[in-house]
Amino acid sequence: MDVWSWICELPYSEDWPIITDSTSELTFNLASSTESLQLKARRKFTSNSDLLAITLYVSYEDKALWVSDTCQVNSKQPFLPLVLQIIQEIVSRSPNAHDTINASCPRSQLQKLKPDSVSWILDSHSTESFSTFFNLVFLARLFWLCACDAPSEVGSIYFNSILGPNLDVFSTSQAPVLRAFFVSAGIDVELCLMRTFGYMITKCLMLREVGVGLQLLTPSYDNLGFSYATETHGLWVLKGYAPLMAMTRCGPNRVSDVKSLFEAKESVLKYALAHQQIEVVIQLEYSIEFKDTFILVNARVDNIRVHVAKLGFNKNEENVYMHERHFPSRVRFWVGPEAGASYVTGLTLGRSTDNIEKETETQKILKGSFGDTKVPKMKAMTKTTTRTKARAWRWDQDSDGHVAIFDTTLCDNMTGVEISTWQPHIGDLGGVNDHERGDQVERSFQKRYTGANRSFTKSGNWVFAEGLEGIKWRLNKEMEGSVLKWRIGGQVWVSYLPNEMKSSYFETRCVEWCDEVDLPLIPGSY
Repeated sequence: MDVWSWICELPYSEDWPIITDSTSELTFNLASSTESLQLKARRKFTSNSDLLAITLYVSYEDKALWVSDTCQVNSKQPFLPLVLQIIQEIVSRSPNAHDTINASCPRSQLQKLKPDSVSWILDSHSTESFSTFFNLVFLARLFWLCACDAPSEVGSIYFNSILGPNLDVFSTSQAPVLRAFFVSAGIDVELCLMRTFGYMITKCLMLREVGVGLQLLTPSYDNLGFSYATETHGLWVLKGYAPLMAMTRCGPNRVSDVKSLFEAKESVLKYALAHQQIEVVIQLEYSIEFKDTFILVNARVDNIRVHVAKLGFNKNEENVYMHERHFPSRVRFWVGPEAGASYVTGLTLGRSTDNIEKETETQKILKGSFGDTKVPKMKAMTKTTTRTKARAWRWDQDSDGHVAIFDTTLCDNMTGVEISTWQPHIGDLGGVNDHERGDQVERSFQKRYTGANRSFTKSGNWVFAEGLEGIKWRLNKEMEGSVLKWRIGGQVWVSYLPNEMKSSYFETRCVEWCDEVDLPLIPGSY
């Protein structure tokens, strides 16, 4: 569905059929299975037949469902207003858009999108490259139109004949222009767009899972979601977004059995949990030192943030299911030179493998009695106390060649269980101690967003910013003046255990991203 290429050819097309003396119209079928849902372009002429403007319509059975702003085709970028209008309308309808924009201040309001955020992308990218970006946002605008503002049969056409066959457009490899747009438009627009995309993917995958005609039409949904990496102001930043339904499930997903996910008792909970999206930011601070015989590259973890966002419009705060959500249980990421690089001569990690620190306190009491008794009486008592410093998150550094690996895992302080690999009551021998151990883990993570010792924020998110020891690479002096490509990637695990309600449901899901960032080895640029 290459809508953008069709739009770009409109001003020069010789096939415009005449409707009236001053109007002509062209049609693009949005669904291959039917001609009832169409995108129409209408242009108007002056008395001397000079082309003035083009207006686009989405129509169903010749009834207009959506009308674009007028596009002046004699301008430098005639369809820039169309792109801005579509993005602005998506942002205003985003799930929890009001909460997202007003999270920090109730008086905050998202301003209208600036034309510069799109115009330079139109200038700097080819028609073929920009086409992927436009098709993506046009799919999103069609989603809100067909799901909310059109007859029900239009929604069926959209999911089966439009969104399903084009679902792979939401993968990272299919949207290269999206990264440039996010950097230009800012984080607020980025969140609104990505939550719309996540909501669309969730709805499509849920329909597929319950078997509503999408099994053969939708492609594999591995790696759906989006991630990108940037280098800016001495930071390497990796951002990733993944709807829960598009993440890979790790192991069995129930405590007691393997019944259908949509069993009546669990269906409401499953529905609520599906409407979530993982939003991850990994920031590493780096610096360059130019020595006499080598170049030293330093990096350290600046910030890791994992946000579990709700995808929906349910404002019923009394519904206990709406408060249930997944939580981060492991974050693993890596950074280092491109594969096969021979210019790196050494890697130095900055953190040793943890040796658990214990404090032992011994107290001895000796009692005795002496006197005229023929048999002396004596009593001895010994008391030993052991203290162990334990943290909920275990942090490790490792390496694979010259690639540094950071790994932080959530553990239960009482049992030592790693939550990301734990399967409650599955694979054990069913002994009393095993069941008690499982029950202890479940109790440890109930009420996990309240209390002084919680491992997450009250909103269910996780932030890591402890200024950990850094890492160092030594590079050949000959690389000075060049801009290298540095690999950066990560894996994130999220798990679910009941928080405010009683349920036997448990699962862990995982997603993986990988990208490249620049490493400029240019003296004086820092």
